[in-house]
Amino acid sequence: MTRQEALDLFRSDDLIGIGMAADAVRRRHHPEGVATYIIDRNINYTNFCTEYCTFCAFYRPLGHAEGYVLPKETIWEKIRETIELGGTGVLMQGGLHPELKIEWYEDMLRSIKERFRIHLHCFSSPEILNIAEVSGLSLRDTIVRLRDTGLDSIPGGGAEILDDEVRQRISRLKCNTKEWLEVHRVAHSLGMRTTATMMFGAGETIEHRLNHLDHIRRLQEETGGFTAFIPWTFQAGNTSLGRSVHEEATAVEYLKTLAISRLYLDNVENIQCSWVTQGLKTCQVGLRFGANDVGSTMIEENVVSAAGAHHSAEEEDLRRLIRDAGFIPKQRDTLYRSLFLN
Repeated sequence: MTRQEALDLFRSDDLIGIGMAADAVRRRHHPEGVATYIIDRNINYTNFCTEYCTFCAFYRPLGHAEGYVLPKETIWEKIRETIELGGTGVLMQGGLHPELKIEWYEDMLRSIKERFRIHLHCFSSPEILNIAEVSGLSLRDTIVRLRDTGLDSIPGGGAEILDDEVRQRISRLKCNTKEWLEVHRVAHSLGMRTTATMMFGAGETIEHRLNHLDHIRRLQEETGGFTAFIPWTFQAGNTSLGRSVHEEATAVEYLKTLAISRLYLDNVENIQCSWVTQGLKTCQVGLRFGANDVGSTMIEENVVSAAGAHHSAEEEDLRRLIRDAGFIPKQRDTLYRSLFLN
């Protein structure tokens, strides 16, 4: 698909036609009629952050009474509970803490791997860049050291919109587009897999969204390291940006963007739809708009919920959602490998 074709689809009112085209691409990538999900947990090890992003309701400035850094024992207990609930992975992210050096992260990762068999999908690009800066290390050395002490893969957080005009407006202190992409490029060169995300509906233009999709498609052509793409909508509650974005993205806009993502990112195998921001019903429809995965049961989630999203789901909710949409539900691991027969 060319950029102009994608632009024409964004401007089109033919939502059903766009969805059907995306569904055809989904069937080509996943002809077996399966839709997947994962049981894992989001652990936010700290909410201290120096970036002050306008779309975030989770962070606290250093020294704030509501700020925290989780002790290792608390993290271990959260992981123990996750495994007892059938979980296979942990998504661990936090704020950009100005005083935690790489030794703190190495110790945490090592201590987890010594105690548990669990996949550690941790640290967004901004976090990894922050760790490198605070520790006086190169980006490559930082990722190597994290990998060698237990980091298995890297999530796509911190991407928001990969266009510096937008980033300057909503997260001016956070890494720029080139830096975000470089973290994933280096990780891929070291044999690590990562995911890519897009937060939209924050006042950006269609052209900005297409710039984002272009960057992901080009890097995937170069490295092949992305396992999945996950678009989700900005949640305005309790955020300073929410006061200037008067209308959040609608379900129609979400489904259209999801479908165009599937069409445009033909070299990314998996597209995930978001029940966390859109709710279970819209997520279910998303399985006919190009998505083949419904994400996580999300035993714990703190960042999006801080901005007002309070949807919840247990494993059977996701399995029923998938079955009722006409698919076979299968649990997967973080790298999108099926775990069981059904």
